[in-house]
Amino acid sequence: MLSSKGFAAHSAQTPLAPFTFSRRAPGPTEIAIEILYCGVCHTDIHMARNEWGQSMYPMVPGHEIVGRVAGVGSAVKKFKVGEIAAIGVIVDSCRKCEPCDRGEEHYCLEGPTLTYAAKDRVDGTTTMGGYSNNYVVDERFALTVPANLDLAGVAPLLCAGITTYSPLRHWKVGPGMKVGIIGLGGLGHMALKFAHSFGAHTVQLTTSPKKKEDALRLGADEVVVSTDEEQMKKHAASFDFIIDAVSAPHEMAPYLALLKQDATLTIVGLPERPPSIDIFQLISKRIAVAGSMIGGMPETQAMLDYCGKNDITADVEVIPMEKINEAFDRMLKQDVKYRFVVDMSSLK
Repeated sequence: MLSSKGFAAHSAQTPLAPFTFSRRAPGPTEIAIEILYCGVCHTDIHMARNEWGQSMYPMVPGHEIVGRVAGVGSAVKKFKVGEIAAIGVIVDSCRKCEPCDRGEEHYCLEGPTLTYAAKDRVDGTTTMGGYSNNYVVDERFALTVPANLDLAGVAPLLCAGITTYSPLRHWKVGPGMKVGIIGLGGLGHMALKFAHSFGAHTVQLTTSPKKKEDALRLGADEVVVSTDEEQMKKHAASFDFIIDAVSAPHEMAPYLALLKQDATLTIVGLPERPPSIDIFQLISKRIAVAGSMIGGMPETQAMLDYCGKNDITADVEVIPMEKINEAFDRMLKQDVKYRFVVDMSSLK
């Protein structure tokens, strides 16, 4: 067994606090990593506070993990001790269904094993996440990291990055397309970077005029204040694709009005209440509202490789572990540009 320490939620009402626990030693195809950085995702708040009604306690959150390989099983081929490895939202799946066979393990028909607050397929224990000093995972669900990238900036790519990269690739965003990004937070700023990098005419849609300068810096060709009816009317029926990265409840109608005929709005944010959609808006232009969730292991590796070739990472604020509860509160106030990342050396 490996001795582990981290920060855990013990109930929906209590702040995260120091916690010690154990992890199994790596099996034949597994690696153990010493965690260097872990991103702080809005999902961590939802789960820690049981806002989706599926949480299990005690819970060590964290699914945007970058670390150094500290041990390898006897059959591991992908990693050597001392190399950098990354772990994202899922750490196992059935590995035999149709989605798993095509490298879309996140759509596993039996359900993927989440990095934390899930039943481990190997030993039946509850998975504990990356707000900790170490992790054990099968090499299939660990990723290699381009050597040129800043490791703190890589951590959010394991969730915010792939969550936005995957739909942009699936709907073939590229040159000649007009693409809108709703929201400029952890997810939104990555969607903006990727859409711009893919060659699309990229428009940031925001409720805050104060975010214009930052949006332009991050790659927006235009910025539209979505609460300004005149600005929105100028862009009516002109977008090929919109990605909605907002995690708070909001009206959909103003954004659906921006879509061209046969265009798609894809939701990647996770508000606690489902959106209300006017069916007449859909049928009048044959537009679609879709959803997307992270990516499989091959696509996530492709995303990291793309980021390495194009020098793309998240904009982060690095914090010590003891400031995690303050970080949760600041996230809810949108007081971060644009992702908190915990420096796990602070656990020592």
